[in-house]
Amino acid sequence: MSMIDETFRGSGVAIITPMHDNGEVNYEKLEELVDYHVKNRTDSIIICGTTGESATLSMEEHRNVIAQTVKFAAGRIPVIAGTGSNSTETAIQLSTEAEEDGADGLLIVTPYYNKATQGGLIRHYSEIADSVKLPIIVYNVPSRTGTNVMPETMATLFKEKENIIGIKEATGNMAQASKTMYLTDGKLAMYSGEDGLVVPLLSIGAIGVISVVANIAPNETHDMCQMFFDGDIAGARDLQLKLLPLVDALFCEVNPIPVKKAMELMGMEVGPLRPPLYEMTEENTKILAAEMRKLGILK
Repeated sequence: MSMIDETFRGSGVAIITPMHDNGEVNYEKLEELVDYHVKNRTDSIIICGTTGESATLSMEEHRNVIAQTVKFAAGRIPVIAGTGSNSTETAIQLSTEAEEDGADGLLIVTPYYNKATQGGLIRHYSEIADSVKLPIIVYNVPSRTGTNVMPETMATLFKEKENIIGIKEATGNMAQASKTMYLTDGKLAMYSGEDGLVVPLLSIGAIGVISVVANIAPNETHDMCQMFFDGDIAGARDLQLKLLPLVDALFCEVNPIPVKKAMELMGMEVGPLRPPLYEMTEENTKILAAEMRKLGILK
């Protein structure tokens, strides 16, 4: 059993990166957010992912945000660092730095834009895995990257590289996810990459979610997973369905535009987005606020 299997099971928050008004990273607010998730039963923190605006962080910022998050967590909650790139060399650099700085695991998105072949993906992930000892979760999100890790490819990586232990499944394709679990004998650590499919993926053997919703509803996201683990399948299903309108509202514009707006509405003062991300429209903000009120997140 890998370290991630032992420490990360349940709700992992794909945490936002708070900014000052001038666009610089707000580390004081980041520390507050880490404390918030510890207090509200989030099971793991995923830093510098898509929701954390990693694409617009400099290499220096990327390393420092991960290192500071590890420092703020202080062993109270696992920290999984997003260290993917469309350059294998860059991904190796980010991954080795995250390991040096104390991260508990790595989330590595598929190469984007240059669209590797399946053979290229095997080589890419294998070289990264050989460069570190930390457990690696492959992040498969073809809607963003244009690249899909096929079940056979994931099975090869899982069987050949001991520290490639899991996948963040964000294809929206339950048949593909099921085949991936089948080809890995149900032993792969699968995490839902879509907040609307957490319980369905748990039903085929997934062990958690890497969640955007958890930024604003950490207890509910934790409870949904825990209910399923405790055998309360109906309760988990009902909570999944209850959260769906909020999930839809949080993805009515490009992530993380809506979730940062939601946190602003909650008074969390997480700051602006980095361009080219742009302020949420007034119409969609009203829809988002209405769904938050229905769940009691807003008064």
